[in-house]
Amino acid sequence: QVQLVESGGGLVQAGGSLRLSCAASGRTDSVYAMGWFRPAPGQERDFVAAISCRGGNTYYADSLKGRLTISRDNAKNTVYLQMNSLKPEDTAVYYCAAAIRRGSIYLLGSYDYWGQGTQVTVSS
Repeated sequence: QVQLVESGGGLVQAGGSLRLSCAASGRTDSVYAMGWFRPAPGQERDFVAAISCRGGNTYYADSLKGRLTISRDNAKNTVYLQMNSLKPEDTAVYYCAAAIRRGSIYLLGSYDYWGQGTQVTVSS
């Protein structure tokens, strides 16, 4: 089992920045990748960004590239999502997820464990 706890959400004005954190505990040695998702119209959750836990490769949704940076601190078992130039349409609950199986890093179904989410609200 892997437990995930997100933090760092909040209220920010458009153009501002936030850094989300996701702290993992439990069988963290089994985690292949960690990602962030958020709800999207007509979809349960949309891919935002991900990072592989061994090679450190990073992946971003095309629509969000350039405004996000995902990073990890293996010593702290924590993944970070730096979000810049935030827009009102970025308002959502952001969920952290962990995958222990190799699969498409962009797909919701590839992830095995989920956090409770952290609310990000961007005011115009």
